[in-house]
Amino acid sequence: MKQATKMVLGAAAMVAVSAGVAGVTTYSMLKPEQNKSMAFNDVFQQNPNTRLAALDAVNMQPVDLTQAAENSVHAVVHIKSTQESKTQTVTVRDPFYDFFGDIFGNGRGGGQQRQVQTPERVGFGSGVIISKDGYIVTNNHVIDNADVISVKLNDGREFKGRVIGTDPSTDLALVKIEADDLPTVPVGDSDALKVGEWVLAVGNPFNMTSTVTAGIVSAKARSLGVYNQGVESFIQTDAAINQGNSGGALVNARGELVGINSVLYSPTGAYSGYGFAIPTSIMKKVIADLKEYGAVQRAVLGIKGTPINDDQQMMPEEIKKKVKELGATDGVLIAEVIEGGSAAGQLKVDDVIIGIDGKRVKNFAELQEGLAKHRPGDKVTVRVLRDKKEKEVEMVLKNEQGTTKVVKNAGIEILGAAFREVPQELKKQLNLGSGIEVTGVTNGKMQDAGIRKGFIILKANGQVIKSVSDLEEVMKAATRSTDQVLFISGMFPSGKRANYAVDLTQE
Repeated sequence: MKQATKMVLGAAAMVAVSAGVAGVTTYSMLKPEQNKSMAFNDVFQQNPNTRLAALDAVNMQPVDLTQAAENSVHAVVHIKSTQESKTQTVTVRDPFYDFFGDIFGNGRGGGQQRQVQTPERVGFGSGVIISKDGYIVTNNHVIDNADVISVKLNDGREFKGRVIGTDPSTDLALVKIEADDLPTVPVGDSDALKVGEWVLAVGNPFNMTSTVTAGIVSAKARSLGVYNQGVESFIQTDAAINQGNSGGALVNARGELVGINSVLYSPTGAYSGYGFAIPTSIMKKVIADLKEYGAVQRAVLGIKGTPINDDQQMMPEEIKKKVKELGATDGVLIAEVIEGGSAAGQLKVDDVIIGIDGKRVKNFAELQEGLAKHRPGDKVTVRVLRDKKEKEVEMVLKNEQGTTKVVKNAGIEILGAAFREVPQELKKQLNLGSGIEVTGVTNGKMQDAGIRKGFIILKANGQVIKSVSDLEEVMKAATRSTDQVLFISGMFPSGKRANYAVDLTQE
């Protein structure tokens, strides 16, 4: 067998050599114009408009990020947020009730009220000084529900922070410390940021202060669905971002702030290659609103739509067919135009939004980012694909209430009342499972509605009210609605039931 193998290999070698010799012989017999080999660019026609990266000696040098790091590290702070220990009333389920149900018909839900002491909770994050008189931008989730906020500067000084305003929809918050002549980071233009550009992530990962990591911009206008239908148009970067980096700075090679580090994408909870930052194009407007109004003046287009450049395999066949007929490859397909909204009378169902203010819109995240820069009352130009033709439409943006009025921060204080959870004795007396009691009424929305001291609130806008925080959440949602009305139902200690409509509109 070994011999046979050698013979075959020998024959193969001979064929190869013979082919080479024949090739040389054949080549010598061809005419000069026929034996000219074709160049790669003759075979494959490349786009002459393609621009190559600069290859001069200066631009080929490694990027020096030391100055950018030095400029930004002093303006990034360490934030410690503390939730103090509290006494809370909780309902403990009765296993007898779970098995037999409410056989006595007392409506108590099979639970007993007990007082429990919650433990103190401490969290850590980062923040960026954006004003020399002590205004700091951070993530809402860094300081959410904090009773005490402690801010430590890079030079070791510590201050107590107070919250100026928060916006859960973008996960941004504005905090103030009482200090002056503080170092700041110049705010850059995130729209000018390019994929592949060098960036630094500056923050306090794992409670370690003043940490700088480097990477590039991996993508822009990413939507992750982490903010529960909030505004998302993240800058994606491979600069290492870990727990504690939240609220820190993403800066470009010039040391300009281009994003607020917010989200870590990881199956393990630690850095695994990708981090995400809120672009300054969104941050600047949100933070300015929080300082000026205490609430974000959010403009909405007033449409419901479907992004068409995502995985079209997941789309219903009806939508896929419609997209094919329209000839669109990206953008947002309008499925519904909300009556009274910004787009009413301007845009139509089956329009595809492909641009806003001269900037291309490829997906829903880019549309959200374009709108997030504006306030109600601003004029915008929306480019749509309609009947396979591009068309520009001008419109005035409105808020969620369908107006251009300023929306003020509506805390529970506008109700003009004090509350407490219904005492156990009164619950037993009235056979109640939950509710909050009005312990005092002054000038405010509740007095205007006719609500008096002693009234027990059981439901607000159809939701069962178990605590003051429940009422506040329902009330804030109502202020963002078109009607801005809080429908309250409950009873007095006498057993008399009553319903009230509380007008929440503000002048």
